[in-house]
Amino acid sequence: MKSERVPRPSLVGHYAGPVTRLTAFAIDSAVSSIALAVIVSAASAVIELVARRAIDPANAPPAVGSILVLSWLFLYYYVSWSATGKTVGMAMLGLRVVRRDGTGLDHRHALLRTLAFPFSFVFFGLGFVGIVIGREHRAFHDIVGKTTVVYDWDARAAKLKMLAAEPDTRPTPDAA
Repeated sequence: MKSERVPRPSLVGHYAGPVTRLTAFAIDSAVSSIALAVIVSAASAVIELVARRAIDPANAPPAVGSILVLSWLFLYYYVSWSATGKTVGMAMLGLRVVRRDGTGLDHRHALLRTLAFPFSFVFFGLGFVGIVIGREHRAFHDIVGKTTVVYDWDARAAKLKMLAAEPDTRPTPDAA
């Protein structure tokens, strides 16, 4: 008797939980940091080539570095969210930012969410409490931007399908 597998319900469209969102943020932090380092190195090399003198970005005034980092992070998140509704980390984990009614993110909502994002970190991350205890797992920047984060593709089902792939029952050439 062949046992039938009961398919698990898909997570697509369900609110993303705190662990998945934190993991996506960690991936985005690494990706954006590496990308910024590459951009600064490339820009320094071009400036040195054109100006014919060595420059060291580490010697820049702290305000310049802060403005550069904040501008880069703003662009990284805003462009990602407004263009596709997801960042690199979110794409890797199957997450997407949508408007609260489930429609795609537009530029206005992406801008509001991006501008409010740093304020979620204020007061020891108090803006993230809603992700842990809220029914819809919404942070402060989700509330301001009228957005929510949902699962976009069922990563769990894809993994289970890959792990539980049926064995190949076709006859091999030497068995014929």
